[in-house]
Amino acid sequence: MEKKSTIELKELDEETLFMVSQTFKALSDPTRIRILFLLSQKECSVNEIAEDLSLRQSTVSHQLRFLKNLRLVKFRRAGTSIYYSPEDQHVLSLLNQSIDHALHD
Repeated sequence: MEKKSTIELKELDEETLFMVSQTFKALSDPTRIRILFLLSQKECSVNEIAEDLSLRQSTVSHQLRFLKNLRLVKFRRAGTSIYYSPEDQHVLSLLNQSIDHALHD
């Protein structure tokens, strides 16, 4: 039996449709998936992400800017350092479900 959505399709406005499509766009990039997955494990600075994932700092900064603009990650300042973490659990839930699906036999 199919679970009915609490929101009917006709109720989705253009802005909501755009944000949903952008969220899936964010999750369609392997580098952004790796960054989000790492941030789901621990809060990190740009340098930590670059080191842990063997990426250039400029690549990490670019991807974090993209994720931040979509409100998928947030940051906090601690002295001169900036630390990133997931904005909330919604996108992490999508990410984890997608990973579970990919690993399912």
